[in-house]
Amino acid sequence: MSPRAPYACDPALTRGRQYAEDGSPTRGPRGAFQRDRDRIIHSISFRRLRHKTQVFVAPDGDHYRVRLTHSLEVAQIGRTIARALGLDEDLTEALCLAHDIGHPPFGHSGEDALQAAMTQHGGFDHNAQTLRALHVLDSPYPRWQGLNLSWEVLEGLAKHNGPVAAPTWALAAIDDGFDLQLSRWASLEAQVAAVADDIAYDNHDIDDGLRAGFLVFDDLLELPFAAQQWDAIRTRFADVAPRQLQAEFVRDQIGLMVNDVIASTQRQIAALRIASIEDVRGAGQMIAGFSDAMAAQERQLKAFMYERVYHHPRQAEAALLARNVVAALFAAYSDNPQFLPAEWRDRLPGNEPQRSRHIADFMAGMTDRFALTCHRQIFGHAPLGLSHV
Repeated sequence: MSPRAPYACDPALTRGRQYAEDGSPTRGPRGAFQRDRDRIIHSISFRRLRHKTQVFVAPDGDHYRVRLTHSLEVAQIGRTIARALGLDEDLTEALCLAHDIGHPPFGHSGEDALQAAMTQHGGFDHNAQTLRALHVLDSPYPRWQGLNLSWEVLEGLAKHNGPVAAPTWALAAIDDGFDLQLSRWASLEAQVAAVADDIAYDNHDIDDGLRAGFLVFDDLLELPFAAQQWDAIRTRFADVAPRQLQAEFVRDQIGLMVNDVIASTQRQIAALRIASIEDVRGAGQMIAGFSDAMAAQERQLKAFMYERVYHHPRQAEAALLARNVVAALFAAYSDNPQFLPAEWRDRLPGNEPQRSRHIADFMAGMTDRFALTCHRQIFGHAPLGLSHV
């Protein structure tokens, strides 16, 4: 492990947890951020990620990424960058592993449906729901609500994309009880987690897009930087069939992006004279990220992927079916709470907006297949295009 940089978060100097914990043994010699990472990994919310959509709704096959495998890949990339920069690897990993926990079933399609259903009740946001799941809903401990994660983890999850000027009700409620300083920038560990997420899905979605047949590799070579990289790979492996080199392209692209982030972040740290965590939070800008040249390439890649993969007609059709499932379930639970499981029905508030927020909490925790099971139980069928899940 690299020496800790002076601008890294230090678990020995954590701002603590909302609920004081007694001095009982900590089940092993672990620092605060190690314990946070382990609590996340052991949580029910984390386990559910194995059956939640990453990109492809109801994919035909076991080789596609889901939220769980994506989160593990983000953590691997994040930890690599954190080590090179002298940041706290455990905190970075905890943030990477937890960042998608608030996603409802069917990814962004499910989120769109919940947002529409919750328009009159404060809306729905998966980032805020991540904190709500970990800080409020997932409660396996006898003395406090939630996982009682450290301030640095909660802050990083809240602000990994930058300060939050107008928090949603879910984030505002947590901030009221445990001030996360939403107007300031988050730690470098949180910033690294955010860019690691971009690197992971930019490149691994290429792999899944090719597997699904939504993407033809030659189309990718319309991007000049991709064509240049592909030429270098073909030269390096002149005796290997091109189809066998597609995975090499994805690996190379990840490596180029990771190295760029490390070098660019080091330059920013030097230029801004960052010497402490307080310098990071008071810098007034994002420090960890791509160089200008790589950021431009990344934007081109994103635009290409949205056109060819995320908005592919087959994907759009499945997304519409998924939105309809989530919308129908929300309406059914609202009209007839008897459809809710007993433990959720017994705690259903009588007044709005608490009533609808309670239903949204239940639905946000659903996996794709559990949502379809509930749909079959209530309506007697699942949409044909999703019935195999």
